[in-house]
Amino acid sequence: MEALRQELDDLKASALDQIDQSADPAQLEQARVQYLGRKARLTAILRQLVALPPQERPVIGLLANQVKQAIEERIAARRTALESVPSDEVLATDRIDVTLPGRWPTVGRLHPLTQIIREICRIFAEMGFAVIEGPEVEWDYYNFEALNIPEDHPAREMWDTFWIDPTSAQVDKPMLLRTHTSPMQIRIMEQTKPPIRVVVPGKCYRYEAVDASHESQFHQIEGLAVDEGITFADLKGTLYAFVRRLFGDERKIRFRCDYFPFVEPGVDMSIDCFRCKGAGCRLCKMSGWLEILGAGMVHPNVLARVGYDPARYTGFAFGMGPARVAMLKYGIEDIRLFHDNDLRFLQQFP
Repeated sequence: MEALRQELDDLKASALDQIDQSADPAQLEQARVQYLGRKARLTAILRQLVALPPQERPVIGLLANQVKQAIEERIAARRTALESVPSDEVLATDRIDVTLPGRWPTVGRLHPLTQIIREICRIFAEMGFAVIEGPEVEWDYYNFEALNIPEDHPAREMWDTFWIDPTSAQVDKPMLLRTHTSPMQIRIMEQTKPPIRVVVPGKCYRYEAVDASHESQFHQIEGLAVDEGITFADLKGTLYAFVRRLFGDERKIRFRCDYFPFVEPGVDMSIDCFRCKGAGCRLCKMSGWLEILGAGMVHPNVLARVGYDPARYTGFAFGMGPARVAMLKYGIEDIRLFHDNDLRFLQQFP
């Protein structure tokens, strides 16, 4: 029994010393197998306990299990220590050369459409217009009927509309995704007495194919001014000031007659092409002009609909697509680039 006791003591000392000297997890695993594996001497001693005399079994068994427990605890402690200290390879890889220049942080920026919308709204705000937003899900009344477009009006074909199923929406009157921001004209005039000067930025929706110049979801900015004595000259002066603030003082401006059901007379406004200076190029389709927006004097029927006296009050309205304005200002030929999330494109706009 004394020989076995001495062997267990020597085995314990040898095992603990080898475990402490293990320099990496591979060496530690090798020590574990050597002293606790299936062919290890300690395992053999534990298996031979049944062959010992009955009076020696408890003593040798207790000592052998104490040796095994001490070896397992030392292995666990050494493994934790090795895992908490990076290897030489990791240290070499993660080493920082403090003599190298630092890396510039990546700074986020506003989307170009957000930038142009804010710039447009800022220009009109400086001219005395309030900035107001409205609902994207709209009633047929505000989107069409109150804007002088009754149910049987052929002008409804000008807007390819997303209609909402009244059953699923649990409503008893027509509802849609607004096709323009013009419904806010009615909502604002219903709740406000003249004078009114507002611009309304927001999203619009139309059921149409997506191509280089059209999107089914797009932004629009509506403008409205109503007061006594407002004339077409006020409309022209306001838009002249806006265009020159946005595109430069040297811009030439052209108005041509156009039709919109809720204004009379209606016009579209164009600026001279800043790329070819009016000579004709691909950007302006060889016309020398770039269409910016549609506008006109608020139709008397629209004023009467909200309880304004058309004999006393007049007003003008205009609507523009900020994506088209951005395309013209920055020379972008495909509207889809705004929604592709290509950082190479977006990072061009500071």
